[in-house]
Amino acid sequence: MNKYFIIISGLIWLAASSCSNHTYAPALYHQDIAYLPKPASFDTVRSATYLSGGFNSYLDPTWTKAMLASGQANISRGHVFNHFNLAYGAFGELGDFSKGTSTGDKPDEKWSDKFFGAVGGRLSANLFTSYERMDTRFIGLEAAYSHEFGSYSDFRKAVSNLPGYHADTRTDLFSAGLTSEFLFHNIGDIHFQNGIRFFVGETFGNDSFNERYLNKDNLVPNFGPVFFKVSYFLKIHQFFATMEAGEQVMLRAGIAF
Repeated sequence: MNKYFIIISGLIWLAASSCSNHTYAPALYHQDIAYLPKPASFDTVRSATYLSGGFNSYLDPTWTKAMLASGQANISRGHVFNHFNLAYGAFGELGDFSKGTSTGDKPDEKWSDKFFGAVGGRLSANLFTSYERMDTRFIGLEAAYSHEFGSYSDFRKAVSNLPGYHADTRTDLFSAGLTSEFLFHNIGDIHFQNGIRFFVGETFGNDSFNERYLNKDNLVPNFGPVFFKVSYFLKIHQFFATMEAGEQVMLRAGIAF
């Protein structure tokens, strides 16, 4: 009987502990890397400008019930050289952090909805080989810098030192990683293109959350620096679209010229 009592008491304590801890990541944590289009070796142009708009929807990376949703605008420039691609661009994002509605006295309940915005830049480069209808971008480098602003970042700073609140207060993030991509066109039509890209990378910098909590056997899912992402690219003449999946779903569509 005592054994079962101890087990049940332990489970209740764990449940109570998990409910009392509130964890908050930066709005663009693992969301700053995004696909940058580039001309292929079989394109008729060697350089192009890409304009796009998109939508992000994702759970807070700590797997709480919080939801972040945002819209994004992007502009980038892409180039193709002999066995080498290069792209660079800028983006802006506006969104909302929502954790439901509540009328309690806890800080997170008073801040049930929080605005955030971000601006930043991205860089992408890769080596490739060509065979028939396909460019194999076998190794590439992706990097992104973003600066966050708004009431969500103010909230994280306000609760960062409260008991039971684990907040990463950074508003400037830098992420980088490696990619591999396969890009090909339809038979007889170089203007109908499909591609799939794989990314693995890391968010760098002084991650106070990881230092204070993850290193004390208090691991929170998806709150480590390394993350993965898969991107699908579709281009039909000058129009293109991307779908990206990792810890979030990102959809974008735009035009190249």
